[in-house]
Amino acid sequence: MSTPLDTVHERVSATIGTREHRDLGSIRPDETVAFARACAEDDPRYLEPDRPDFAVHPLYVPSLLRGPSGADDDVYRPDGMFADEVPGTSGLDVRLMAGGQDIEFHRGPPLGEHIDVDRTVDRVEWKGRSDARFLLITVVKTYRASAAGALATVTERFIVR
Repeated sequence: MSTPLDTVHERVSATIGTREHRDLGSIRPDETVAFARACAEDDPRYLEPDRPDFAVHPLYVPSLLRGPSGADDDVYRPDGMFADEVPGTSGLDVRLMAGGQDIEFHRGPPLGEHIDVDRTVDRVEWKGRSDARFLLITVVKTYRASAAGALATVTERFIVR
């Protein structure tokens, strides 16, 4: 008998190496300042856009999941996550947890430039014991600016139970 975890494993296995592209819009000072405040940042370079040394908080770009228009209600899971954020889980009654994240920064994000992200499923692994199995899904995201090029590479792991 197939379980929801078996279904996730099958779905994710079929997408390994497949690249998904997402348009994230442009980096705007008001949004980056709001992000820095939410991070309890106190460095004025990230909080005062009129400063000559104003900069975008380094974690801002890797935190972007959707463009500025957001998403319609039907693309959210009941727990508030985007239904497609964890590959292979859309429409299934599974529990999701963050399994760790590594970020490699290539350059600072430029204001006003158009940003996009390419996401590739790297692998899916069975973990745990036979009576407590779970999946570990690894996804690699590369964030790019239209003129500046690669900004960050993020490797994310998701636990699916």
